[in-house]
Amino acid sequence: MTKEVFLKQVQGVTFAAKGNSNHWVIMDGTPQFGGSQAGSTPKELLLMALAGCTSSDVVPILKKKRVPLQAYEVHVTGNEREENPKIFTDIHVEYIFYGEGINPADVERAIELSTTKYCSVSAIVSATAKITHSYRIESSVKETAQVETTA
Repeated sequence: MTKEVFLKQVQGVTFAAKGNSNHWVIMDGTPQFGGSQAGSTPKELLLMALAGCTSSDVVPILKKKRVPLQAYEVHVTGNEREENPKIFTDIHVEYIFYGEGINPADVERAIELSTTKYCSVSAIVSATAKITHSYRIESSVKETAQVETTA
């Protein structure tokens, strides 16, 4: 199957793009590179794609196993090399599962299946970056879940 993306310059290095799903995404850079920080950078979107891809595997696998998942989060950190092209050299994916009675073996199997069999973004990115994984199981959801924003 062929995937296609259309990208249009908005201004400077602010771009709007959409793919086969027909949903627009705004990408931008810092002012020092002609951007206005109006959207995520392309490399941030790459890390988000990795988080979304693996989550699209892990959550349904756990649901199929009837794991009592109350909430779920993923934190991804990527280190890039200093010289150009500034590719990611290593990426760490931390999975956080919230709920009572979650079996660690079910979590480990779901992560394993995603990272070794199903997640195509992981397979693509792992060609140039070492990807590591960890997970935590928390008994209850945080009282004050926050989304960090930059104004």
